[in-house]
Amino acid sequence: MPTQTADAVEPALAAGGLAITVHGTAGVVDIVVPSDAHASDLAREYATAVGLPAAPVLRDRRGEVIQPDASLASRGITSGALLAADSPPTQAYARREVVETAEPIRAGSFSFYWVGLATLLAVAAAGFGAQADGWQRLAIAGLLALGALVGIIPAGPYAARRAIAAPAFAAGAAFVITVTPEPETLPLAVGAAGLAAAVVATVSRSLVDTVDAALKVWTLTGATVFVVTALCALLGTSPQVPWSILFAAAALAARIVPSYAVDVPDSYLLDVSKLSVTAWSARAKTTSGKATVPFDEVTEVAERGARTLAAASWAILGVVAVSGPGLVATATADVDRVGAWLIMLAGAFVILLSARSYRYWLPRGVLRVAGVIALAVGVRAFVGWADPELVSWFGLGAVLIGFAVIIAAIATGRGWRSAKWAARADWSESLCGAAVIASFVVSSGFFRHLWESGFNG
Repeated sequence: MPTQTADAVEPALAAGGLAITVHGTAGVVDIVVPSDAHASDLAREYATAVGLPAAPVLRDRRGEVIQPDASLASRGITSGALLAADSPPTQAYARREVVETAEPIRAGSFSFYWVGLATLLAVAAAGFGAQADGWQRLAIAGLLALGALVGIIPAGPYAARRAIAAPAFAAGAAFVITVTPEPETLPLAVGAAGLAAAVVATVSRSLVDTVDAALKVWTLTGATVFVVTALCALLGTSPQVPWSILFAAAALAARIVPSYAVDVPDSYLLDVSKLSVTAWSARAKTTSGKATVPFDEVTEVAERGARTLAAASWAILGVVAVSGPGLVATATADVDRVGAWLIMLAGAFVILLSARSYRYWLPRGVLRVAGVIALAVGVRAFVGWADPELVSWFGLGAVLIGFAVIIAAIATGRGWRSAKWAARADWSESLCGAAVIASFVVSSGFFRHLWESGFNG
């Protein structure tokens, strides 16, 4: 801290000067000034001594501000007085100009609903385009392709949201172009739509700054649908085979997806310092501090997992809504019909039971809709194939089971959420999953093929 030397202080005091100590955040300085000096003179001397860009405001021992034009003698300040200096604003702060800038527009969470609406409109347009002929079909396909092109343009605050809907428009355009009136070619048209969606999703992931989890789901789902349908077409299988594979995969995915949705870095789960044990570290006395997980990282992992679950649930709904009716329509043999009916009911129960473990309301609701669709398709198929008397007994049994479930729910109250009921639901879910895999052998026609080939003999 700069101070005046004794050789300079003594002559000044002999001439009638005042020795004053000034305390401030920049330092403590002993200053000698003439007796008729003003407070502004003392403030400038302090600013020069400590290197401040401007003179500070001085205060006396009681904390009262000393006016700059007031003399020190008029305020009763004598030698040995102690004054305080406030921190003055720097020159950069004094000359700073406040410039108001517009807050950048950011896409909110409500924009996801517009993405869902755009996707549904693309699906509806593809359905109408498949029924059209001539130039109308080409016009609808062109509009859908234009929508996909606009969706992948990386410009504007909603670029990431448009990228999510772009694969749906590309899939719709590919489906409209490739679909034909023959039902045997429908799986191949769906596979082409899946390929187009996967390609556009991959391109979107390379263009947008923020890659959403939905684009990864688009890529995985579209590629899987294309591979399944293309392999079945190359092997010359019947149309019910790809529909059986896709429906079984969608039903089992509802149970498997949650284990892959939340990806937590290993550094947050394991203490790496405790894992590296050597001959030296085993004998050394080491102390490991507590690891703190950043709150922003936890939020990012949770949001990414929620978006993955939501996108996967919509993918499951789409695959079930397409493959379920396709399987029922193509399984024409009696044995295959029984397998299709069983796989539809078992898959519906797997999806509905899996939805109970989802705490996020959106994927839980979407999976329940997918389960109800599969259940409705399975019941409708059973009603159309079975004997009317058997259908009546089936309906009576369903009503009785419904009443029993209601009575049990009222009696147990919150017992449905207990560990006992959760274990039973998990056991039922596993049993229905095994039934899906077993029914696939029959619904795909593989069992009938073995039977007709004389394998039983």
